[in-house]
Amino acid sequence: MTHALEFWFEFGSTYSYLTAMRIGAAAEARGLAVHWRPFLLGPVFSAQGWDTSPFNIYKAKGEYMWRDMARRAERHDLPFKRLPETGPGAFPQNGLAAARIALVGLDEGWGEDFTRAVYSAEFAHGKDIADAGLLERLAVMAGAGPNALARAQTQANKDRLKANVDEAFERGIFGAPSFIVEDELYWGDDRLEDALEAAAT
Repeated sequence: MTHALEFWFEFGSTYSYLTAMRIGAAAEARGLAVHWRPFLLGPVFSAQGWDTSPFNIYKAKGEYMWRDMARRAERHDLPFKRLPETGPGAFPQNGLAAARIALVGLDEGWGEDFTRAVYSAEFAHGKDIADAGLLERLAVMAGAGPNALARAQTQANKDRLKANVDEAFERGIFGAPSFIVEDELYWGDDRLEDALEAAAT
């Protein structure tokens, strides 16, 4: 018996990059389907009284995260580039537009490729994913056709992303990546294998 595996991700999340680049092949090897769920961590952080990532608030934690990301990226043979602390493309990046486009793409069959392309642009090449031109190009390369950004900016699609954020709150999600199997929550790239195992048994 297998269960659905939900993958909740935020485009500004470093560890979500590692998961997004691996989860497709890992799930396919186990005969599992993955439900990709983009959401935003900003409202989650605000509920904790934070105005930025805890990796920025707590310097030692942030330094550890960047070193850990380098180690884990090397382990998984993924390129990785540390983002600047200030200026365009600073961590955490604004993934709002990317998340809206991903929702459209996941409906139309190109969302997973688009998501991986955004993460690669951000964490492998240090690009600013708030750049509308970059997102439009990545969407077209993923198979979106023209006007993907315009389709993503409809009020109905904006409301869908807000609904995802509300659902994340309701289901106790507090970070990314997160995985849900049935009603069981797993948090962090290092819990991907646990979530896959749970979904497969």
